[in-house]
Order: sequence, then C-alpha cells, then structure tokens
Amino acid sequence: MQIFKLPHIDYLRWKWPALAVSAAIIVAGLATIFTRGIPMGIEFAGGSAVVAAFEQDVSLDQVRDAVNRSFGGETVVHTFGDPGQHQVMIRVPQVGAETGAALSEVVDKVTAALQSAGLPKFDIAYSEAVGPAVGQQLRSQGFWAAVLALGGILLYITFRYQFSFAIGAIIATIHDLLITLSFLAFFQHDMTLNVIAALLTIAGYSSNDTIVIFDRVRENLRTTKREPLETVVNRSVNQTLSRTIITAGTTFLSVLALFLFGGEVLEGFAFTMLVGIVSGTYSTVFIAAAIAIILSGKQARGRPASTARPASGGRKAS
Repeated sequence: MQIFKLPHIDYLRWKWPALAVSAAIIVAGLATIFTRGIPMGIEFAGGSAVVAAFEQDVSLDQVRDAVNRSFGGETVVHTFGDPGQHQVMIRVPQVGAETGAALSEVVDKVTAALQSAGLPKFDIAYSEAVGPAVGQQLRSQGFWAAVLALGGILLYITFRYQFSFAIGAIIATIHDLLITLSFLAFFQHDMTLNVIAALLTIAGYSSNDTIVIFDRVRENLRTTKREPLETVVNRSVNQTLSRTIITAGTTFLSVLALFLFGGEVLEGFAFTMLVGIVSGTYSTVFIAAAIAIILSGKQARGRPASTARPASGGRKAS
C-alpha cells in the first residue's frame, strides 16, 4: 500500500548526528541505572503489595508516613489505577515466609497503620505476596528467557545477511534494548514480567523492521550493481517508507491506547512498547543501515587495489 509518492529523502546524511544522539541517551541511561537503578517489581524483588481504595482523595505523603511508622521506612507508596477511584498501592519488601498467613499479617498491619493515622475510610481492594525464593526464581527465568530469545534472533540475522549488514542489525537490536532500558530508568518504571515480555517483543519487532529494509537493499543491489551502497540504502528506505509508517503507526496507536486506558497493570508494558516502537523504527535507518555502510566502506578500503570492488558492486547481501 502506497500512502504517498516515492520520496527522495537522504536519511544517511544524518547518520553521524544520529549515532551521537543514541550514544548520549545510552550513556545517560546507563549512568542512571548504576546510580538510581531500575525498580524491581514485586515478582522479582519479593515482598507484599496492598492496594487501599479510599472513599475520597488522600495525600500520598500521609499514607507513606502512616505505613513507614509500622514498617521502618522501607515501603513504596504510589497511586494505582483510575485516579477517580482514589486507590493507593503500598509495597512492603520481603515478607519472609511464602505463606498466605504472612500476607494476611502484612495486610492487617497496613490496615491498622492507615486506621491509626486518621485517614479517610478505605477498603483493601487487592493484595499480593511473593516470597524471596519465588522472586529469585522469576529473576533467573526472566533473564534466561531474554538471553535465549535474543540469541536466536541474532543467530538468524547473522546467517541471513553478509557480515556488515548482520553486524548492523545486531547493533540496532541491542541499541533498541539499551534505549528502552534507559527510559525505564529515567521514568523509574518497575521491572516486571510484563516489561520483560515487552523487551522480547521489541527485539523481535526491531529485527523484523530491519529485515524488511535489508531485503529491499539486497533486491536493489542485484539490479543496480554500479551505484554506491549509500544511494541504494536510501532508495530502499524510501521504497519501504509507506510500509514502515503504516506498521509502526498502527502499532504505536494500539499500544498508546493500552498506555492511556489499560490501567496500572499494563502501564509498564505499554510504556516499554511505546519507547521500543519509536526506537526500533529510528534505529533501522540511522543505526543498522549506517553501521552496515560504515563497515562495508572499511571492508572495501581494506582489500588490495587489484581485487577491490565498489561496496555495492555485485555483492549479495545473503
């Protein structure tokens, strides 16, 4: 489907500024991760989560002060769900034993703390507990799921394309994950199982977008053997631009609806996907293609003069 006439945009003239911007975001994100960290969700950190639904609006500071007096200042308090429902989530670290009795004890303690503070009337709408052993198991499983999925994707890319294109696609995929983790750290979204699922989805989405454009590059290289590789890549990106806009745009709008109306449970997943969709679309052109061209140029300059060929000349991208 063509939504506008074939454009003639020189995307790759901006490859160095784009690489610099990406590097700056990733460095700032890694610094934030090392200094502030990414909050671990209840699944990974272990502990208890209690949601209190108040009859009227209540100050988070009042709730925090009330529960901190009972739990030693280690609780996390934030709003939950629709603001009109006046719900507050209270997270208490490490409940100890992984039993229903331990959760009941925490709920009773939270209830007593809120009642003693003279806050508006409330009901306990939801409670959940994850013990330390379960949290450790989920962390391990989430880590290996991510490693194996990424390994499979990168292995497929490596065998599908020539070296420079494969390296470009691999770096673009890693770039998208680092950018997404950076924004999770910037906005302090919890690392949960939903977020892990979103990260794996982003890896597949980014790779798919890159493969579509690289396949078009490979087709154009077979019919335009004399043109510089940069010209071929720019033409290929322009030829697939309509498809990119339709795919990324519709996916972005769907995930945006989840972010706005999906509630607290899906907020982390939707936020991660929103960042990943934007980053994945951007990185296909300004990271994957740019790296492929830079490496192709180095390979051509590294050949002896008698055997050197133009970067685009007759070489297959497979």
